[in-house]
Amino acid sequence: MARKFLYVIAAIIFLVVAGLVTYRLAGPQLMSAALVPSAEFKPQQPMPANAWDDAKMWVARPDIRNNPSEWLPDGFQPVAPGEAAVFYVHPTSYLDRAAWNAPLDNAEANDRAALFTRGQASAFNGVGQVWAPHYRQATFGAFLTGKREAGMALDAAYRDVRMAWLAFLKANPDGPIIVAGHSQGALHLTRLIRDEIVGKPVAKRIVAAYAIGWPVSVEADVPALLPACDTRTATGCLISWQSFAEPADPSQVVDLFDRSNGFTGKPRRATHMLCTNPLNGTPGGTALANANIGAVIPADDLKTGRLEIGKIPARCNDPGFLLIGDPPEGFDSYILPGNNYHVFDYSLFWSNLRADAAIRLAAYGQK
Repeated sequence: MARKFLYVIAAIIFLVVAGLVTYRLAGPQLMSAALVPSAEFKPQQPMPANAWDDAKMWVARPDIRNNPSEWLPDGFQPVAPGEAAVFYVHPTSYLDRAAWNAPLDNAEANDRAALFTRGQASAFNGVGQVWAPHYRQATFGAFLTGKREAGMALDAAYRDVRMAWLAFLKANPDGPIIVAGHSQGALHLTRLIRDEIVGKPVAKRIVAAYAIGWPVSVEADVPALLPACDTRTATGCLISWQSFAEPADPSQVVDLFDRSNGFTGKPRRATHMLCTNPLNGTPGGTALANANIGAVIPADDLKTGRLEIGKIPARCNDPGFLLIGDPPEGFDSYILPGNNYHVFDYSLFWSNLRADAAIRLAAYGQK
């Protein structure tokens, strides 16, 4: 399982890096031609109200055989899951430009989604059972254009996530909840928090929300979402970070961030991004490498994964990016331009993330 996960991560990173290099060398026109759909946007027909009652509509669910969220790194001992129910939204796994939204039966996208779920949502399998929906995600190229169709594709993807959330709540009518996502999944998760959690009874059930790998404005977003987790044991709160090695050049993220408005309606420009330090569980600050209790590192041949303890530090800079120092050993290839470790946001701090969820669940249980 670890071998398949790492092979696919390598393949996806290769495609993304190839596209970004093309952009730098030949400009937006070639980038658009390579990745942005030229097809006409086709509105997604609403799914039946009970669609996500079917186990086939889930990447991970407690009753699925070979559940990818049950994966663990080599040498890591499984434990009985805690009492939480975990709702996890996977990142973009559809890379095709043939359509703006992924068909639910696209085998390649579904295989990648399962592998991302294995590598990321597995961090939560010690605190509860993971539910990760299939959804008609926006294609990767939708994030590279300002076309109206891109926004329509993201709206369509979100509608699926929302329906899956409602099915998740029906299956889990009480008890603590952890919500998590990465990249496109984190984008949909923040919208879900605003629309379906804040101000509703379910908000009292939220242990923590992990919106990782997507920029969240402290001033323009957080007031309309959950409060940022300000202590290691805070609950009902929001966690987010974006990982860069040094020297970091996050200009591509900043450019997009500055051109958008937050969930409050205020511009994100000149605001700070929420940066939760995964090594201490609080916003901002610096933690030395010895606080890292286990990153999942690919071997040189990309065939296995191992836990590496005490090697990767973390500090939040002023704009709100998580800096991990010099490029860490074991991640020598497939890093995005600007020393962006986006795809490895979870694996760099896998064990700390696992511990963080357990600490917050314990604190929730004591209230």
